[in-house]
Amino acid sequence: MVPFSYDDLKVLHDLAMILATPLDLRVQLERVLDELSTGTGMNRGMISILDRDSGVAILDVAHGIDIDGMEITYMPGEGITGQVAQTGKPMVITNLGKDKQFLDRTGARKNLNQCELAFLCVPIMYDDRVVGVLSADKVAHEVNSQEYELQLLGAVADLIAKAVHTRAIEEENRRLKNIIGKSQRPSEEIIGNSKSMKEVFGLVSQVADSNTTVLIHGETGTGKELVARAIHKNSPRAGGPFIEVNCAAMPDTLIESELFGHERGAFTGASQKRRGRFEEANGGSIFLDEVGELSAMAQAKLLRVIQERQIQPLGSNAMIKVNVRIITATNRDLDQDVASGTFRSDLYYRLNVFPIYMPPLRERGGDIMLLADYFVDKYARQFKKTVKRISTPAIDMLLAYHWPGNVRELENCIERAVLIAGGDTIDGIHLPPSLQMKTSGQEKKQHGKLESLVNTYERSLIIDAMKDAKGNQSQAARLLGTTKRIIQYKVEKYGIDTRRFKAKKA
Repeated sequence: MVPFSYDDLKVLHDLAMILATPLDLRVQLERVLDELSTGTGMNRGMISILDRDSGVAILDVAHGIDIDGMEITYMPGEGITGQVAQTGKPMVITNLGKDKQFLDRTGARKNLNQCELAFLCVPIMYDDRVVGVLSADKVAHEVNSQEYELQLLGAVADLIAKAVHTRAIEEENRRLKNIIGKSQRPSEEIIGNSKSMKEVFGLVSQVADSNTTVLIHGETGTGKELVARAIHKNSPRAGGPFIEVNCAAMPDTLIESELFGHERGAFTGASQKRRGRFEEANGGSIFLDEVGELSAMAQAKLLRVIQERQIQPLGSNAMIKVNVRIITATNRDLDQDVASGTFRSDLYYRLNVFPIYMPPLRERGGDIMLLADYFVDKYARQFKKTVKRISTPAIDMLLAYHWPGNVRELENCIERAVLIAGGDTIDGIHLPPSLQMKTSGQEKKQHGKLESLVNTYERSLIIDAMKDAKGNQSQAARLLGTTKRIIQYKVEKYGIDTRRFKAKKA
C-alpha cells in the first residue's frame, strides 16, 4: 500500500467532515464529488447505486455532468461501470479514446479529447457487498501511478460507503412506493379494493405508457371495456380517439368495410366513400371487444393490419398507414380455440402480448358491497330518490348470490332496487326474485357443522381486530383487509357490542 501524500490526506479529512455534516445524503455526495475534483483533479465524478434484486447500476449523483431528467443504467457486466459492479474489482483505463468498453452514456466527454483522459472506477463496498460504483476521469499525464490513484479513489469509496448504502435503501423505498402508488385505481369508473383488482390496477399502470397490444380476458360483465378505457386515458394517446368495435355484432360481409372503410362504388349500395374504424382511431386507440368471435377471414385481415400497420379500403389500390394502439378483449378461452383450430395461433400471439385477467365478481369478496354502495349512490342521484342504504337482509342476499352476470348484473339489480324502493332503504323485497329464491332456499336448510365453525372463527377474528383497533371499525377493517361496510354488517350479524372495546377515558 502506497502512503498518501499530505495534500491527499487533507482531501480525505475534508471529505470525512462533509459526511459528518447533517445534510441531505444526495447533497453530501454531491459535495464529496466537488471536493474530489478540486482537491485531486479527478473530474466528472459519478456515483451509481446498485439495485439489490437485479444487480443493475443506476447513476444517482454526478459532478460536472448534467443528468437531470436522465435515467442512466448499466446492466451487470455492461461497460466498465457494469463490470466493476458485477465483479467488485476496480478498473482503470489509461486512454479513453482507444477503449471500446467505455460507453460515455452521459455524453459528458463527447467534446473532449478522450485520448488525453484516463478513467478510474472502483466498487463501493458495505458489509462485504457491492452497493455502488464510484468513477471519475483524470488527465492522463497527471496520473503518476495507476495503483496510487485507484487506492486513493478506493479510500473515498470506503468513506462514502454507508451514505451510498443508505441512498440505495432510500431509492428502493421510493421505487416501491411508486409501484404501490401505481396500484391505485386508474379510473373512477373502476371500483375495487380486493387483491385481485389491485393486481389489475398495477398491470394497467404498467402497460398504459407504452404502445403494447393488450388482450383483456374475463367473463361477460366483468368490466373489460372499462379497463380498456382506463388504459387509453392513462396513456400518451389520451388526447386521441378511442374507438370501440363489437366484433361479435359484425357479419363477415361487412367486417372489412367496417374496419378498413370503402370507396364509393366498391360494392352494391356503397353510394359514398366511408372511413373505417382503424382510420378513425388514427393517433389513438381501437378496442376490439369479443375478438374471439371473428371469423377465419376476419382474423387473417386483422393479422395483416397488425403486422403492416396499414390498411387498404375496399375498392382502393392505395394503402393507408395508421398509428393505432390495439386493445382487445374476449370472454372465450382462446388457448382452447387455438388448440381446436378455430382461432389463428399467429394472431393470438400477436394479440396476447400483455394479457390482463379480469376476475369474476364471485372472486372479489368485499368488492360486492363497495360496488353496491356505489351503484346505490349513482342511481339515487340519477332518479332523484332518497335511497341511502341497503338493509342487512338485503346485504345477506347480495353476498350469498353467485353473480353469473358479474358487475353488470349487480348494477342492473341495484338500479331496479333503487327505482322501486319507496323509502331511504333497499330491502330484500326490492331485489330480483332470483336473489330472493336463492336466499329462501338456503334459509330452509339446517346450518351444518362446517358453516357453524366458519361463523365462529369469523366472529373471533372480528372481535380480535376490534380489540386491537380499540373499537374503531375502520381500523379493524384495515387490519382484516376488508371494508368498513363489511365489518359493520358482520358486527350486526354476530351481535358484537363494539362499545366494550373502546378505550376508556381517564
